[in-house]
Amino acid sequence: MTDPILPGAEPWSAPGGPNGALVLHGFTGSPHSMRGLAEALAGAGFGVELPLLPGHGTSVDDMLTTSWDDWSAAAEAAYQRLVGRCPGKVIVTGLSMGGTLTLWLAERHPEIAGIALVNAAAQDQPGLRELAEALLAGGDQTMDGIGSDIADPDSTELAYDRTPLLPLESLADALPAVSGSLGSVQCPTLVLNSPQDHVVPPGDSDAIAAGVSGPVERVTLERSFHVATLDYDKDLINQSVVDFANKVTAG
Repeated sequence: MTDPILPGAEPWSAPGGPNGALVLHGFTGSPHSMRGLAEALAGAGFGVELPLLPGHGTSVDDMLTTSWDDWSAAAEAAYQRLVGRCPGKVIVTGLSMGGTLTLWLAERHPEIAGIALVNAAAQDQPGLRELAEALLAGGDQTMDGIGSDIADPDSTELAYDRTPLLPLESLADALPAVSGSLGSVQCPTLVLNSPQDHVVPPGDSDAIAAGVSGPVERVTLERSFHVATLDYDKDLINQSVVDFANKVTAG
């Protein structure tokens, strides 16, 4: 029995097409962080799927028993739902771990027309795993939250105030495989990143841009922190991703 979905954290979808857009939120976050981008893509005529990943959007207790396998399976299922109703081309976009999942999907589905990554996590962080292991060994199940890293004081992310450690370990364990397969991503890639990111090292975006095989475009989010989709650059993100999606699905 899981807790009720928090108001504002609900999954969201929009009719449209023939082209589609899958939109993925980040670790301990919810669809709230990506709703504006999802609505912008829907407004441009795309069919949209914005799923709520397992363990998210309810309570930290619900997330304690989830892992990368659960989140990636949910992303795959949402992609298949979208493909099933959008016979044209599909793009995928994600924030943070949502960006990691976006890369994971692109590594498995060469038919994806393009991917747009916002402060995506893509490199192994051994220190993070060691911290989680030490805290778990001490009997802790959670640590301080990582949500709502936003420069705009008037904006808040709907995210957990604690970070579950076993799921964090699971994410850390998945990163090397995703990073090691970047060369298999041949579709166009839009990399949007914040130089002032206090959650994911900005170098991850550099590694993605250098590692994928397809054409790369970059947008620097000078005024925003990690959750840039809710920050000062949100309009820039929305316009950049919509323009990119229109371009890679044209024809």
